[in-house]
Amino acid sequence: MEIGRPSALIVIDVQRGFDDPTFGERNNRACEANVGRLIEAYRRASQAVVFVRHDSVEAGSPLAPGSPGNSFKEVVSGDPDLLIRKRVHSAFYGQPDLDAWLQKRGIRSLTICGITTDHCCDTTARMAGDLGYHTLFALDATHTFDRRVGALQMVPADQVSFVAAASLHDEFATVVTTEQVVQGLL
Repeated sequence: MEIGRPSALIVIDVQRGFDDPTFGERNNRACEANVGRLIEAYRRASQAVVFVRHDSVEAGSPLAPGSPGNSFKEVVSGDPDLLIRKRVHSAFYGQPDLDAWLQKRGIRSLTICGITTDHCCDTTARMAGDLGYHTLFALDATHTFDRRVGALQMVPADQVSFVAAASLHDEFATVVTTEQVVQGLL
């Protein structure tokens, strides 16, 4: 698979706060290592790297500005080409304006990775697809948590991730692996 150029890697919410046990059981322990591989590959290919940080406004959130959990995990290193701050799910509703920044640079190809698969990564991918971007969703460079459906039942994180990927694939994005993206950048 060849990656369209110019391209941008959108690294979503890879923040220390997601290590808080209140989020519950997560899947994909390889997520952060794969995010690191993607950042390195995009930089080596001289393509744009965008970091997105969730600045939660919820009282007591581990992702609140000024809290230790608001900072990026070690794998999100170096200076990004753009830093987006957001308070909702989609990076396209953050500041500064991601769509305007991409349009100004002629970037129409995106790769999305980060936390969580089914919330901020999924929402950003859906908006990217609706805005006409050629969007790759690096599933193995995302992770999520077990989800409870009301009082009904617990849905395991792997199942949540798979269903999110199935919903995105061939509709809003193409679901790929980190390795496919890395090879496509060579």
